[in-house]
Amino acid sequence: MTPQQAARCLEKLGNSTRLEVFRLLVKAGEEGLPVGDIQDHLGIPASTLSHHLAHLVNAGLVHQEREGRVLRCRPDFGLMNQVIGFLTEECCAGVTKTGVRRKTG
Repeated sequence: MTPQQAARCLEKLGNSTRLEVFRLLVKAGEEGLPVGDIQDHLGIPASTLSHHLAHLVNAGLVHQEREGRVLRCRPDFGLMNQVIGFLTEECCAGVTKTGVRRKTG
């Protein structure tokens, strides 16, 4: 994952409503949830929820699938894990103070 891809995903999750939606979908698991259930759980107006889901879908964090009249949303666990991996891949890699400049003034 590139820094640009990670930044895009994190940007979309940087909105509290979108973060709530995504966390709810993660809790729901692979089955995901119909849009109406998301709305019921979070008490978000339909138009507002649609707007936030569009951002999550556009970033690839959520996939939508039509089941008759129901629109089901599922989180992309693979992408989520890539973002988490990007953030943690160099954890405790031993960065030292060598070469660090301090601001003066």
